[in-house]
Amino acid sequence: MKVQKEDVERLAHLARLQFTEEEKGDMCADMDKMLAFVEQINRLDLEGLEPLVYMTREEDSLRKDKVLQAITKDEALKNAPDRDTDYFKVPKVLTRE
Repeated sequence: MKVQKEDVERLAHLARLQFTEEEKGDMCADMDKMLAFVEQINRLDLEGLEPLVYMTREEDSLRKDKVLQAITKDEALKNAPDRDTDYFKVPKVLTRE
């Protein structure tokens, strides 16, 4: 399958991307390479192989969550550059228009 300029334009529209004509050509070439790489799978003998579901055969070892008080509120505020009695003060970053 050869990737056409129209395919790239359609994908760019769906992804809300904009490409120059030169970039569209580059994208066609890159996508052709990707498809050729994936096409190599069709040449393999996969008879009898089960699909890979997990990357490893190991199971996750989970632990119980423990609630710990790592530092107190006063310790957290101790080195704050600007604070109110119980809170960090930060510069305003949102404005209304």
